[in-house]
Amino acid sequence: MEILMTQSATKQSMLSTTHQPNVTVTQWLEKLSSAFHSNTPSDATFLFEEDGYWRDLVSFTWNIKTLEGRTAIRNMIHETVSHVRPTNWQLDKDATEKDGVIDAWITFDTAVAKGRAYLRLRDGLAWTFLTTMVELTDYPEKRNKRRPKGAEHGANKNRQTWLEKRQHEETTLGYSEQPYCLIIGGGQGGIGLAARLRQLEVPTIVIDALPKPGDTWRNRYKSLSLHDPIWYDHMPYLPFPENWPVFTPKDKVGDWLEMYTKVMEINYWGSTRCKNAQFDEEKQEWVVSVERDGVTLTLRPKQLVLATGMSGIPNIPEISGMDVFEGEQHHSSKHPGGEAYKGKKCIVLGGNNSAHDICCALWENEADVTMIQRSSTHIIKSDSLMELVLGGLYSEEAVENGMTTYKADMTFASIPFQIMPQFHIPAYQAVAEKDRNFYQRLTDAGFLLDFGEDGSGLFMKYLRRGSGYYIDVGASDLVANGDIKLKSGVSIEHIKPKSVVLTDGTELEADLIVYATGFGSMNGWAAKIISQDVADKVGKCWGMGSNTAKDPGPWEGELRNMWKPTHQEALWFHGGNLHQSRHYSQYLSLQLKARMEGIETPVYGMEPVHHLS
Repeated sequence: MEILMTQSATKQSMLSTTHQPNVTVTQWLEKLSSAFHSNTPSDATFLFEEDGYWRDLVSFTWNIKTLEGRTAIRNMIHETVSHVRPTNWQLDKDATEKDGVIDAWITFDTAVAKGRAYLRLRDGLAWTFLTTMVELTDYPEKRNKRRPKGAEHGANKNRQTWLEKRQHEETTLGYSEQPYCLIIGGGQGGIGLAARLRQLEVPTIVIDALPKPGDTWRNRYKSLSLHDPIWYDHMPYLPFPENWPVFTPKDKVGDWLEMYTKVMEINYWGSTRCKNAQFDEEKQEWVVSVERDGVTLTLRPKQLVLATGMSGIPNIPEISGMDVFEGEQHHSSKHPGGEAYKGKKCIVLGGNNSAHDICCALWENEADVTMIQRSSTHIIKSDSLMELVLGGLYSEEAVENGMTTYKADMTFASIPFQIMPQFHIPAYQAVAEKDRNFYQRLTDAGFLLDFGEDGSGLFMKYLRRGSGYYIDVGASDLVANGDIKLKSGVSIEHIKPKSVVLTDGTELEADLIVYATGFGSMNGWAAKIISQDVADKVGKCWGMGSNTAKDPGPWEGELRNMWKPTHQEALWFHGGNLHQSRHYSQYLSLQLKARMEGIETPVYGMEPVHHLS
């Protein structure tokens, strides 16, 4: 305790006591602490703007929850502060002020955890306040000064080497010993979460139908690479090397995930399919039937995580005549690449990321390719995304300016979704101006463009619906030039043996039809693995109730069902892009560890289910 006090005092002594933003924040924290320790803790509400925001990631609510306005904040404080017992609010580094807004990094403690916060003050009141759980006080990760020694010094006739211990774990876990947590889905999300759980000593198995970690990426179409830049895509604990390419090719991603699984000592069962799962209410555990290398086994984990990505089962439209088509047809997730289709008439139904990538690869392999764009798409050039949208947080320049991945993730998370559009709209207005000639060429070609229903661009569209955009890495020029043929504002009416007929009556010859038509909600996997009743019980995954296309209201303020408790006990959903999987896996892992250790986890603010899929 003395060391901690000394460290805290040292940290405080390094901060300027006369820097006015520091003074303002310190006074605000003192008032917050006083209110929490008084007989009327809800008085802390008056430290917030009338329409202020408090976003909590597990530390107060054991949930991922945004409170909007004083009434919601007051209610949360009233229900949580007595058992959370927040203390030791400290300014972590010098606060900054710009355009009348003070930004401050803060640390705090609760009864069971250490936390970190990000505060924005305007005129002395909180505009936004982010609180996050960093670690469980009694169960910290064994890292830095707590790291294991590895070698066992001294004499011991029963000594086990590291390899022998790993081999014993691999042969017993799932057989004579049961995992506490089972993760279904061995992509970057499941692997990253498993790495965090291992550091927290939570016995975990990851299962995936494919043989090796990374095969999900290796099996995609040949030209696929990450569209997000490297600084956005790091995995937990092990960042990519400094010579790693900006946009990682799919097979390189696959190799990294295989290596990561090995060195992070993850219990990964490849070639393993989940046949079915059901929750045993009496024993408070899951009964999961899996087939591993042709052998059926029963696992009994206490917690079940579906980490099948942010998408569910592929959406394949039912179109009259599909059964008589004499050519080849498949969903974009099954597309092998363009090499086999030289000289073929190819139809790609869809206008988003996969559709563009597949069309480009087909054109490169001298196919005759037509994109059928049913509705408008948001397009942003990759260079413009990096320069005008991501660059301040995720770029080489940001790293040179002292930005870390953790700090970038926290800064991004500190903006409540309700006001995120007002941060993004100016950036996308700058993009539209910078690339106006590019957009005009696309429009002249007949392409249907949008910047989201409110002009907030890529990330809000991604959060609301997980579709409807393309990060341009070359295909848009082919569309604008007519190299990729385009039919927009129409769909396929019906299919003939050697052609497709569009809704405007146009008939196009076809040897190949690719359905780049996206995926369903993640709870579709719950229906397939567990039951439709459970899928309906948890409801739709993703989206936040923005009342925009494919994201129906009412407003919820957080992504539905992601990384937090659901209405099915002990069932969790984990997914998203690499950035989200990295950041939010921390909070999911802490929730799981707390339950394993028997820590009370009263969940505040569970949203009712409004939509089933």
